[in-house]
Amino acid sequence: MLIIGIGGGTGSGKTTVVNQIIQELPEGEVTVISQDSYYKDLSHFSMEKRVQVNFDHPNAIDFDLLVQHLILLKENTFIEQPVYSFTAHNRTKETLHTTPKKVILVEGILILTNPELRALFDIKVFVQADSDERLIRRLKRDISERGRDLDEVLSRYQNTLKPMHQQFIEPTASFADIIIPNNRYNNVAIDIVRTIINERLS
Repeated sequence: MLIIGIGGGTGSGKTTVVNQIIQELPEGEVTVISQDSYYKDLSHFSMEKRVQVNFDHPNAIDFDLLVQHLILLKENTFIEQPVYSFTAHNRTKETLHTTPKKVILVEGILILTNPELRALFDIKVFVQADSDERLIRRLKRDISERGRDLDEVLSRYQNTLKPMHQQFIEPTASFADIIIPNNRYNNVAIDIVRTIINERLS
């Protein structure tokens, strides 16, 4: 099994990179795990209190569960991934039955901040993008897909997203084996990742 961690700031294009990597890989041999599924359970908080949580701080992530799940997958055991609701700011009662595959892609803004998690990655990738581009993408996504309004997104960006990116996320580029610029020049880096995966699979 090959476990690849793909980090980078919010709106940097991690999902696009994941899709580009798996496009040419054998069907049924890749599983994608999102850090977003592992936000801590906040059922004990009111909705008003949940909205105030800093979801861009490493403390918001249940890294213990994520590490435990990756170890189980490495041991060829299935897991039940949490399912997260961005509208409720909390986990749902559902889970996603996930079976071990030859390649596991783990993506998220904070995945390279955790030493235990980093130790499980065979390849660490950091996706870089211009801060203005990241803000524009975040605005579009949160308004169209997550039911946020413009003021809420901008306020969150200024008060938590930007400072958390500078404090926790940007420094994790130093842990990456490969840095992928999310622009038209990223094809070479993605091809390198694909080549490594294909070599391991064969």
